[in-house]
Amino acid sequence: MTQANAPASPPRSTSRSTLVVTAHAGDFVWRAGGAIALAASRGEKVTIACLTFGERGESAKAWREGKKLDEIKAIRRDEAERAAAALGAEVRFFDAGDYPLVAGAELTDRLVAVYRETQPDVVLTHPTEDPYNGDHPAANRMALEARILAQAIGYPGEGEIIGAPPVFYFEPHQPEMSGFRPEVLLDITEVWDAKRKAMECLGAQQHLWAYYTDLAVRRGVQLKRNAGPNLGLAHTTMAEAYMRPFPQIAQELA
Repeated sequence: MTQANAPASPPRSTSRSTLVVTAHAGDFVWRAGGAIALAASRGEKVTIACLTFGERGESAKAWREGKKLDEIKAIRRDEAERAAAALGAEVRFFDAGDYPLVAGAELTDRLVAVYRETQPDVVLTHPTEDPYNGDHPAANRMALEARILAQAIGYPGEGEIIGAPPVFYFEPHQPEMSGFRPEVLLDITEVWDAKRKAMECLGAQQHLWAYYTDLAVRRGVQLKRNAGPNLGLAHTTMAEAYMRPFPQIAQELA
């Protein structure tokens, strides 16, 4: 935020756009809620492409309570909508069916259309590996393929072609089993309360609230350890970890 007595500087563009491609209704909250809330707090547009509700594989509590499929989808939709609102983002549901999530031409076309409509400056999605949940790598493949197709002038569909937005992979539930390295540590301290509020919207996965709070604390400790001396970072720094599959483009090393 601009402080009243801060030196004059060019205003930050509020036209930036972030696209989050997520397999299930809760994934964007646990793994990228801080990044989403930070972008939204800067006035940027954040669009979440939620491919499934996680109705079969990530809604065990509702199944044990005897809920039916349509009821579970409605529960997860409501949770995700409230979580997205808490983070300041828009969520769009593809209802593509989980366990398994399967790519198809229609689904690809819909995702390409979202890329071209939102013209993202940044894309967040799952990493390429997850031996515990095949839907997550499937979502990764769809996100990357749609990104490529959305750049192709000859690919049919409405909207302007996109450039090559940088992609960040958010952290999987068991990073050590998924080939994940914390290459980027994002300070989410200032929006932690928003992320925690969004987490608490996900009653279907309440068992994960403590886990992802602890993870944010651990990544915050690592952020401070790698941030250099005398930066005055708060003892309670919270962070999220990301990987970059493509090279960073820069004019100076930082």
